[in-house]
Amino acid sequence: VQLVESGGGLAQPGGSLRLSCAASGFTFSRHGMGWFRQAPGKEREAVASISWNGGSTYYRDDVKGRFTINRDNAKNTLYLQMNSLKPEDTAVYYCAKRRAEYLTTTYYSTEYDYWGQGTQVTVSS
Repeated sequence: VQLVESGGGLAQPGGSLRLSCAASGFTFSRHGMGWFRQAPGKEREAVASISWNGGSTYYRDDVKGRFTINRDNAKNTLYLQMNSLKPEDTAVYYCAKRRAEYLTTTYYSTEYDYWGQGTQVTVSS
C-alpha cells in the first residue's frame, strides 16, 4: 500500500490549497479515506473523512464550510480542497486508508491502517 500526498505549500490567510493523495496497492474504491493533520507540539487530529463511495463525509467543526473532501475512484485519488485558510490550519497533513471495507466515515485514527508521508501546509502572511 502506498499513499502519496501532494499539493501542500505556503498560502496567505484567506487563500486556498488543494491537497491530493495518490493511492496504490489496494482496491481504493472499497475503502473509506481520511485526512488528518498535526501541528508542532499538538496531537494529530482528524480533519475530514469520506466513505468508500463518497456518499458520506465528516468534517471537524473548525473546517466546516471551508474544506471539502472528495475522491475519484477511477483515478485512485483522494482530495482535500482548502479555502479561506487560516494560520491555525498550519500543520502537516496526512491522508490515511481505513482498515475495513465498505463502511461509513469515521474520525477515529485507530480505524486507519496506512498513512502517507505527509505534506506541509503553512498559512502565513
